[in-house]
Amino acid sequence: MRIYTRTGDTGETGLIGGARVPKDDPRVEAYGTVDELNAVLGVARGYLQDYPDLDALLERFQNELFDIGAELASPPERAAQFQSIEASHITAMEDAIDRFEEALPPLRQFILPGGTHAAAYLHLARTVCRRAERQVVRLSHTSTVNAAIIQYLNRLSDLLFVMARVANHRAGVEDVKWGDPGWRRKRAQAQEETP
Repeated sequence: MRIYTRTGDTGETGLIGGARVPKDDPRVEAYGTVDELNAVLGVARGYLQDYPDLDALLERFQNELFDIGAELASPPERAAQFQSIEASHITAMEDAIDRFEEALPPLRQFILPGGTHAAAYLHLARTVCRRAERQVVRLSHTSTVNAAIIQYLNRLSDLLFVMARVANHRAGVEDVKWGDPGWRRKRAQAQEETP
């Protein structure tokens, strides 16, 4: 099977079922952003070899996101055949968030994305997840969308945030707090040294 088909050369793509739509259609934006999130999770997994429990969770999410992509790539009349996300998926993520947070120091202020490579990519995945959520919400204004997908993406972004903190914590790297006094000192010092 060839990778290139030339069928998209005019700026259109095919939905499941054969309908053709512009590549900037809200449906394509939604499932394309879900695909982007899946790719970022793949990068994050490359840095989680020392944490098989986190890696296994991301692998599960990648499979579920592929299911979500198939559902979103289908016109509403065909989407039901791909519907796989339900309330139990959201509950499982909430349970994981609660379990991970028990092992973390309490969060008392905002933190900056970063730390270890794994944590940094999990934070990146969180922001792409939020964008995917916004794209699916936008699609829901003009088309029927499984409401569980929006809930799923909302909860997944929360879990990715917690997983980033877990990755830093397990590596012995402290989360960088927003407005850390050390940062303010460095900034003031840099301003004094600037001619």
